[in-house]
Amino acid sequence: MSVIADVEKLAFELPVGDRARLASRLWESIPEDFIEDEEFEEALRRDREMDEDPSKVLSHEEFFGYFRERRK
Repeated sequence: MSVIADVEKLAFELPVGDRARLASRLWESIPEDFIEDEEFEEALRRDREMDEDPSKVLSHEEFFGYFRERRK
């Protein structure tokens, strides 16, 4: 097994709260200017999609509300 696979296996065995804290710390460790080409292309595609059909756009509150509802 690779180191990443080992770490991933251990991480998925953690309780949900610990996984969330780990995910947050990992995310915060990514430099702000880090973005892969595929992600950038996807962001541009979504931006075009929102310009073409504004009804698809979610507000900040709608976006996070969806996740809050799923946690209940």
